[in-house]
Amino acid sequence: MIYIIDHKDSFTHNVVHQLSLYDKVECDNYNEVNRDKLEKASVIIFSPGPGNPKNYPLTSKIYKKFKGKKKIIGICLGFQQILFCEGAKIVEQKKIYHGFQSNIQVINNKSLFKKGKKFKVGRYHSLKLKEPFKIKDFEITMRCLESKVAMAFENKKDKVYGFQFHPESFLTNNGNLLIKKILST
Repeated sequence: MIYIIDHKDSFTHNVVHQLSLYDKVECDNYNEVNRDKLEKASVIIFSPGPGNPKNYPLTSKIYKKFKGKKKIIGICLGFQQILFCEGAKIVEQKKIYHGFQSNIQVINNKSLFKKGKKFKVGRYHSLKLKEPFKIKDFEITMRCLESKVAMAFENKKDKVYGFQFHPESFLTNNGNLLIKKILST
């Protein structure tokens, strides 16, 4: 079962729909997390959402408790939330990307995806990872070709993955392929 922690975002139910192609999905608001569902889940998803990761201390506690014990995937705010929990700084971008399609590229040969592979993705964010970013076992695996901003990371050891973009968006080509590949690892 996949358990989605909803950060009150309008995209969350699109994420639910996308993930239901692969497994049973349960979804609850971040401040109404069901502990039984959380324990039963094989995958935990941190949804997109408004604001800054520091606004979601309960999600940070869940991440710290289950890192290395369950597969965790962060999407947009969820991507930022995971990195924030690892000590990264999340900062405002000069350009806001809401409803914007970008070309991104796999930059790391340790990635689940082939190095050099390009994707068109839907972006809806005003914050980004401040770099340089060096945390043990975390690899930035995709970057925007225009801005060079980090767009994905992988931590295969602990089975933690993140997308700054929205794989469920109609602006993302092959979003189902990206999710399917992560879920099958």
